[in-house]
Amino acid sequence: MARYAYHFVGETLRDGRPIPADGEWLEHIGEVVICESGLHASWHPFDALQYAPGKTLCLVEVEDVISEQDDKLVCRRRRIVKRIDSEVLTREFARWCALQVIELWDAPDVVRQYLTTGDKTIRDAAWDAAWAAARAAARDAARDAARAAARDAARAAQRDRFKKMVDAAFENVGGGA
Repeated sequence: MARYAYHFVGETLRDGRPIPADGEWLEHIGEVVICESGLHASWHPFDALQYAPGKTLCLVEVEDVISEQDDKLVCRRRRIVKRIDSEVLTREFARWCALQVIELWDAPDVVRQYLTTGDKTIRDAAWDAAWAAARAAARDAARDAARAAARDAARAAQRDRFKKMVDAAFENVGGGA
């Protein structure tokens, strides 16, 4: 029974060999060790995405699976069943992910517009606006942290000063506690 997984490729395979034609079996000769040697893939395309060296996503048939981890497998034989240029798909997915958390920040209108429409003509402007907002947020966070540190230092000095004043006042009062 055929077993299918997902594998991203760039211009070549990671070892420098050319990407094989669809239907052509690759076979690894030698020791197969996950993360070290062999032919890798993932059962789920989301898991394969984190290892993507390029934008071509392949549906692959795998044979002689030697080892598996939560997000990948290594096998001795793998062949591309079909492939897609995933750039449009992964950009759409990234925009969807960003929209899931957009309410957590004050996103500029152009960023919100790009994320909802995917309009390529405003992508660069949205990128620039998002980076500017991120830099401003980082500056604000640093300024807020500095203010908090100054406030804490002032509070500590006030606390110490008040304690000394109270101690002095009690020294001048007779009787015991």
